[in-house]
Amino acid sequence: MITWATPIFVAAIYGLVRFFSRASDEDKRPLKWSALESITVGTFVYFISQILGALIAYGFAVILGQDPESAFEWLQDNNVGQFILILTIEAITVWLLLSFLKRRWASLKSIGLFGKPAWRDLGYVVLGFFMYFILFVVAVSLLQNLVPALNVDQEQEIGFKNPASWQLPLVFASLVLMPAVVEELVVRGFVYSGLKQGIGKWAAALLASFLFAIAHLQAGNGKPLLWIAAVDTFILSLVLIYLKEKTGRLWAPIGLHMVKNSIAFFALYVASMNLHL
Repeated sequence: MITWATPIFVAAIYGLVRFFSRASDEDKRPLKWSALESITVGTFVYFISQILGALIAYGFAVILGQDPESAFEWLQDNNVGQFILILTIEAITVWLLLSFLKRRWASLKSIGLFGKPAWRDLGYVVLGFFMYFILFVVAVSLLQNLVPALNVDQEQEIGFKNPASWQLPLVFASLVLMPAVVEELVVRGFVYSGLKQGIGKWAAALLASFLFAIAHLQAGNGKPLLWIAAVDTFILSLVLIYLKEKTGRLWAPIGLHMVKNSIAFFALYVASMNLHL
């Protein structure tokens, strides 16, 4: 039966095939993968890292003495278990990305991660945040008029529940540090760079941002699609791509991504914890 998810699975399967292929010696492109491979290999990396990460983290819990049912609940409901799961998934994602880049005679430098962060990058982070904030406010105001049913207060499920103070560093690493680095490497680094080479800067920016937004709809959890999060991440992605274009590197996008996620982290966990004291 064909569903909305069918094209995604087809893309992931094609991405699996292309993941293990190598570039031809006659390929003279700076980045030796196509726009289609950018999307499909990225999709494959996303899904396989989720699957392998869950299996490895589950096996780790069983080795520690958890019974199968308790191990599953530990990964879902325990904050430490959530951290281990996210850490494992993100590590596998980076490993898979590096593996593919090596097959295509590329490196992290070729997708924008090189050198050290500079003061100029910090300035672009500040500029980018104001750009994102203004664009988001304007977009939500327009959408509320055009689509009155849009739920702007719908909450995103993050996974960490009532963390103790000693668990906050784990939550911070899981929600702020790791996603900012890994998502920038994959989306603004690998996917956008490949798309840009194949279909041009503007189309690549829109398509990469659209895919990034779709990934934040939280489809498949039995709840209404998180459209406000898709709007938010689409706009954020456009600004992140702008920063990458202006600086030629991923440091400013990583910095802005961390700032954006840090605000949510402090609002959800630190501020609420202080109120309870």
